[in-house]
Amino acid sequence: MRQTQLFTKTKKLAPKDEMSKNAELLIRGGFVHKEMAGVYSFLPLGLRVLNKIENIVRAEMNAIGGQEIRVATLHPSDPWKKTGGWDKIDVLFKLTSRTENEYALGQSEEEIVTPLVQEYAFSYRDLPLAVYQIGQKYRDELRAKSGIMRGREFGMKDMYSFHTNQTDFNRFYEIVKKSYFNIYERCGLNAKVTEASGGNFSEKISYEFMVLTEAGEDDILYCEICEYCVNLEIAKAKEGDACPKCQKSKLRSAKASEVGNVFDLGQKYAKDFGFTYMDEAGTRTFPLMGCYGMGTTRLMGVIVEALSDVSGIVWPESVAPFRVHLLSLDANEQAEEIYKQLTDAGVEVLYDDRDARAGEKFADSDLIGIPYRVVISQRSLASGLAEVKRRTAKSAEMVPLGELPNFL
Repeated sequence: MRQTQLFTKTKKLAPKDEMSKNAELLIRGGFVHKEMAGVYSFLPLGLRVLNKIENIVRAEMNAIGGQEIRVATLHPSDPWKKTGGWDKIDVLFKLTSRTENEYALGQSEEEIVTPLVQEYAFSYRDLPLAVYQIGQKYRDELRAKSGIMRGREFGMKDMYSFHTNQTDFNRFYEIVKKSYFNIYERCGLNAKVTEASGGNFSEKISYEFMVLTEAGEDDILYCEICEYCVNLEIAKAKEGDACPKCQKSKLRSAKASEVGNVFDLGQKYAKDFGFTYMDEAGTRTFPLMGCYGMGTTRLMGVIVEALSDVSGIVWPESVAPFRVHLLSLDANEQAEEIYKQLTDAGVEVLYDDRDARAGEKFADSDLIGIPYRVVISQRSLASGLAEVKRRTAKSAEMVPLGELPNFL
């Protein structure tokens, strides 16, 4: 894409009411536009990143047998009243139509997915199964903050699984746990899993996936040697205590941001909707249910918080809007040829063909955070070379023009 054709432009300053790093950088870089507190529109660069995150999530969910669906976000009130969520969940957006019917905007999908699966799962032979969707969610947050990490409208992947017994649920949970770690690793993040209260969703212990970042809203204790990690709210240990799991290291405290969770819902929702199946003994039985959430827009915000530097965003290659940022400095004709060569080779390129100063182009490139910056100038062309700099590197390297497509 030519930068002259990109309708968005970078900004020197973010809105004064934005306090979070992710919102500041994403707005300045032209990735998102703030509509109001907790609500953001995703612009071309931002949507490219979000689509890549969603595709990573989709690939991992498909790999473990999840079946993708798309459920409604405007819900009738009746299923919410059946589960008690209508009165119990204070962040639920409630609407009344002109016909005086009551509706809710989906903040989770248990009330829709449970009766949906009930129509198709009749026997133990139909279980286990897992369905998921990636879509919009709505929560009436009193204080929407932290940019796209905590909003009133946000993107989320939620998967629901149904099982005949606890052993099978535990088996599937371990599979999902590994899949979640795969997602975070592919997104350039190092995540830890903690135990926490199930909150509104479940009276049982839930599991939360955390990424260490100063912008986090949670306080955790973790071990640097083993995988032990716990939310400070329910921890019996304290910082400096020996790790209760490996006994090889002292626990450290840190700020962390939740990037996913899993809830053991037991039989609650099945009982709420009278959902039973025929077991092997011919008895009608309630299935066990699991819920697996992952905020996709939140994940994008956490990536920015965790990986950015003083100059701007640092996108991992897997989710970057483009692989290469091609900057033309007084070498437009030759830069055009290189742009065509790279795009013909299948390389995703944002081509800065603007009539702008070199300093402005360099600053914008660092802000936008594309993994590779390629500079074409009369000086480099005289040597038959292109200046290539990784976003995370301190210095550039000179690459022969003929080798550029393969190098990238």
